[in-house]
Amino acid sequence: MSTAETMPHGDRKAVTAWLFGVAALIFCMVVLGGVTRLTESGLSMTDWRPVTGWLPPLDDAGWQEEFERYRTSPEYEQINAGMSVAEFKTIFWFEYSHRVLGRLIGLAFFVPFMVFLVRRRLDRPLIVKLWVLFGLGALQGFVGWFMVASGLVERPSVSQYRLAMHLALAFLIYGAIIWTMLGLRQTPADYGPAETGHRRARRRALWLLAMVSFTVVSGAFVAGLDAGLYYNTFPLMDGQLVPSGYLADDPWWLNPFQNIAVVQFNHRLLAVATVLVILAYWLWVRSSSLTRRTRHAASTLAAMALVQAGLGIATLLAYVPVWLGALHQAGALVLFTLALVLADSLRQRTI
Repeated sequence: MSTAETMPHGDRKAVTAWLFGVAALIFCMVVLGGVTRLTESGLSMTDWRPVTGWLPPLDDAGWQEEFERYRTSPEYEQINAGMSVAEFKTIFWFEYSHRVLGRLIGLAFFVPFMVFLVRRRLDRPLIVKLWVLFGLGALQGFVGWFMVASGLVERPSVSQYRLAMHLALAFLIYGAIIWTMLGLRQTPADYGPAETGHRRARRRALWLLAMVSFTVVSGAFVAGLDAGLYYNTFPLMDGQLVPSGYLADDPWWLNPFQNIAVVQFNHRLLAVATVLVILAYWLWVRSSSLTRRTRHAASTLAAMALVQAGLGIATLLAYVPVWLGALHQAGALVLFTLALVLADSLRQRTI
């Protein structure tokens, strides 16, 4: 039996509300992380104090001490030499807010989790899932510092590989919470039967979710290499459909991860392919006998895919302004959420 069958309705409702709140905080966290990246603020804090790092500098001496640590970093030496303390405060507050929000999310998850455990309002399968989620959240803190540390040694920029890992893990945690929450909202009897057409629709919906996820991760490489600041035309890149020198670097297999032209082209290609496949799925669902909930989810996903494509193109053409880049990242989260909702609408009924 599933959690939706074994837990009382009141408990499911309370846990769902809690998980929704945590997911909303993670949504804000991912968008704020994008702003931190866009404003080049992520390397402003050069140490990691997971327990004692709650308080910012409280006086001029504290700010000067924090600033002196930053002045030893490659970013200051190679890019921001001559920066004043006042200018430093601007980038510091973005990274500080990002880290504090991460700690608040940890508390928002752990404290209610313990309360539900003590009051025996969770069944065993859900307890296991929630412990796994807590472990992933703790891992994300380490991955975040692992990413920042890559920009404090030689080059004044974080590794695009670690940035992609950090973003992918954030989406994984967010997606797992949303999926768990959606599963608590309805009992298996509310979902469709395991008939052939239903199974086909479900497989295709999962492929859509995978395509959205791959496109998001490819966007992390674009952000990590600042690739959005190049080739600011669409659909052509420097007057060509495929940029010159595609796969020109040696070894060739590193081009999709390190060559700016290839990274941006691949993100464009994945994004366009994802939008087209979503639209094709929507057209197919419209003429099917699937449930109204599934048809509505497919329509909403298709509309958001067009909005997200528009945001991506606008961000590129405008040379990635912070507000538009952050909106594009938020759009990716919304699209990912809607893909999850679509897949959830096609969960098979258990017999």
